[in-house]
Amino acid sequence: QCRLSGLWRNEQDSLMEISAVRDDGDFHGKYLTQVTLTGGCARASPLKGAQQQPGEGGWPTFAFTVRWDKFSSKSTAPPASAGQCFVDAAGKETLTTMWLLREAVGSLKEDWKATR
Repeated sequence: QCRLSGLWRNEQDSLMEISAVRDDGDFHGKYLTQVTLTGGCARASPLKGAQQQPGEGGWPTFAFTVRWDKFSSKSTAPPASAGQCFVDAAGKETLTTMWLLREAVGSLKEDWKATR
């Protein structure tokens, strides 16, 4: 079984710490990007998420958002990430995720460039 709780490091050396996952799948934790780890003000950004338990023989999926602490002068919505947890034959747990970032734009006409 894959457990989301614990400390995770991504390919860019950012850290995510997830507290215990509640029975209903909700979890919270904190996220430190590589920018905050090497910059002058290393502050953890809070994250909240939910895990969906898989059916028989599957691996759990999850989603979370991170509330950044003013890393940019631009207005952005909290980035959302969705992913799945896997365990290989040796017992190594791996999270795969895809994130979505929404930036505020000045008009509906500019909406096309607001989401990355």
